[in-house]
Formats: sequence, C-alpha cells, structure tokens
Amino acid sequence: MNNNSAKAGFLRIIVTMLLSLGIGALFIIGIGENPIDAYMALFKGAFKGKLRFGTTLAGFTPLLLSSVAFAVAAKAGAFNVGLEGQIFLGGIASAYIGINWTFLPKPVLLIVCFLGGALVGAAWGFIPAALKAYYNVSEVCSTILMNTVALYITSYLVSGPMSAGTANAQSHPVTVNLYQFMKPSSANVGIFIALALVLLVLFMLYKTTWGYKIRTVGTNPDHADYVGIDSKKVFIGSMMISGALCGIAGCIEVLGVHGYFLNNFAAGLGGNGMLASLIVKNNVAGAPFMAFFLSVLKAGAMGMQQSTGVPKALVDTITAVFIIIATMETLIQFKEKAKKKDKKEA
Repeated sequence: MNNNSAKAGFLRIIVTMLLSLGIGALFIIGIGENPIDAYMALFKGAFKGKLRFGTTLAGFTPLLLSSVAFAVAAKAGAFNVGLEGQIFLGGIASAYIGINWTFLPKPVLLIVCFLGGALVGAAWGFIPAALKAYYNVSEVCSTILMNTVALYITSYLVSGPMSAGTANAQSHPVTVNLYQFMKPSSANVGIFIALALVLLVLFMLYKTTWGYKIRTVGTNPDHADYVGIDSKKVFIGSMMISGALCGIAGCIEVLGVHGYFLNNFAAGLGGNGMLASLIVKNNVAGAPFMAFFLSVLKAGAMGMQQSTGVPKALVDTITAVFIIIATMETLIQFKEKAKKKDKKEA
C-alpha cells in the first residue's frame, strides 16, 4: 500500500467527516438549535462515563468487523450484501457450541465457538461466491435473498429447538463468555480480537501472495487468469474470508454482549458495515476509523436528543451526506478519467 495514497485517503476521510458535520450544523441551525451545543451533547452521549463509552465500544466492534469484511470481498471485485446473514449464522453456531459442547474445557470451548462461527460464516459466503464464479449469478441478488433465509433459520431455532422459553425469542445462556471490562456497559475483550483480525487482514492483503492475488483479481480478473491466477478460486476465497469475519462478529456479540443468541440481534449491522466501507472506498485501513465515527454518531444520538431539541434522526441525515459526498467525489474522478482518455484519443 503506497504511503502517499494512504495519507491522501485518510485526509479525504477527515475532510469528508468535517464537511458532513458542517452540513449537519446547518440543519441544526435551521431548526433553531445551537450546533455547538448539539455536537457537544452528542459526543458526551458517546464518551462520558463508563456506560456510555463502553456502549460506543460495544457497538463499534461488530461494525468494525463487518466493514472490513465488506472491504475484503470488494478487493476481489465482490459486492457482499450478505454480511447480516453471515453474522446471524455465525452467532447461532457459536451459541449452539457454547450451550451444548460443555464436555470441552472452557478455554478450548471458547476457541471452538470462534472457529464454529467463522466456519459457518465462511460456508454461507461460499454459496453466493460459487454461484457467481461458475454460473454468473449476481452475488448482490443472491446475498440479499440469503440474508432473509439466514434470519428465518435463526428465528426458527431460537423459537423452537434452541428456545429458552422466555417472552423474547432467544437461546439458553452460553456456558462461556468474553470478559466485559467496562461494566455496566457490554464492552468486552472481543474488541481486541477484532482489532487483531483487522491487522491480520491488512498484513494478508499487502504482504502476502494471496493478498496480491485478491487485489489483482479485483482490478482485472481476465489479466489475473492470463498470468496464471485462478480468478474464480480467489473470488470465492475472498468471499469466504469476508463471511468468516462476519461469523466472528456474530460470535463476539453472542459471547461478549448478550450471553445468548437473541433473535434478530444483528439487524442493521450488515448495512452499516457496508456503508462504512463504501464511504472510504473499501480502504481496509480507513474502514475502522469510519466505523468508529459512525458508532460514535449512533451511540451519542440519544444523548443529543435528550439534552437538546435536535432529533436523533439528524445522525441519519449526516450519514446520508457522507454517501452523497463520496458519490460526488467518485463522479468527479470518473469525469477526470474520461477527459484524460479523450485527450489521449485526440
């Protein structure tokens, strides 16, 4: 990864953040509120006290993994909309193992829960990837549909065979948990596992042969095939890595946040992770920063609404501005490339 391009990418992210917050401030002024007070309340809601800051960190962890998962798939040219389904199934697999495999020592059981979640998530990512690679079935359509299938599977399991018999559809408590270090919040050591995985993904992408193959296939699959890289296998492999990361995110939510599988616990996680990655143009190094910023906005939105007259829906407006700015920048770059191409042809 080129240092100059990385610096330019981070500068672009910061400028986009500031510009979006600035446009958000205009909206706040438009409804007769003070933007400084509103943003102060928002950041206090996200950082002040163990409960609030811990809640921000707990929300950041799955968003971090899902955003990086989407970026990894995108590097190989895949558009993995199935993040949410992979999180659900990774979580249910981890819950099943954590509830039933009590014959294992707890440290081993913890590892097996993570492996189970990763394997199930990877297997769920394999299906649309293989359909795309060998039958040219759009992975966008198949992953959207598979999200619904995953939700129905998990809903059936926690309402039937795995039900705890409570008012809410959920499983029995797991027998092994991740340590929560910022009580009374649900922030847990899963965040350190997630950060370690992000570093591992960065190393894999930019320091290994497999990472080079992923980036080559994403840039030009025909060229990759020409130089001896099997683009189909690489495409499938990247989707499986993406699915495994989502499965681990589901495992962390089950073992670290809830302590059981809660029906529909990951609603919105896939879309938000995809959004965080797209805003930074699938930059794996930049995705964690955007994921954290979005987590701060979402965690602090309620505090802003309670302390001022600014509705928490404004956070969605700021997020929408992010998308608009990113889209405009992509359009400008496209036009610049078109102009250069016309000049060369002339």
